[in-house]
Amino acid sequence: MFDLPLQTQPETQKTGLPPSLLTVFSDQDLPFALTTACHAPAALMSGQAHPKVLERFATLAEAMQGAIVHAEDITPEDAPRILAILDREGRLVLAGATNDGGVAWCHPVSDAAEARAVVSEASQTRAQAIRAAEWHEHGLARKLRHHADVLDARLVDPLWRGFASRALQIAA
Repeated sequence: MFDLPLQTQPETQKTGLPPSLLTVFSDQDLPFALTTACHAPAALMSGQAHPKVLERFATLAEAMQGAIVHAEDITPEDAPRILAILDREGRLVLAGATNDGGVAWCHPVSDAAEARAVVSEASQTRAQAIRAAEWHEHGLARKLRHHADVLDARLVDPLWRGFASRALQIAA
């Protein structure tokens, strides 16, 4: 393992950082981050999985447009993904599922009672996914897990619920 040659990414001339890290580090002051879930098995098993920041934006509208542009690059063979927009404190602002080169935005819950109902339904759906996997119905289990993730995507931070709902009305 240690005798493999080290492969490094090309560095930019001004900062010395790899291009993939340049935008993440240079735009830390931008308030909205477009993210996707980390699916690295080791990170998931250790509980250390953090969202992967794809890009940062100055406005929610720009972040929504960035999500659509990113979704256009996802091939149909790829598993459906949830893209989430987080604020600089890591609170969920808006999320959506990629679908045929677009994003199906999830409408935020309106209050705490609806949030509890969504959490309960997502938990039940995940339990069904576990049973489906035990019965070797892996395709069904994958669909059920994705459905639970879509339900979780509705759990927008209370600070952003009204704003996100209004943004979706304007976007429609």
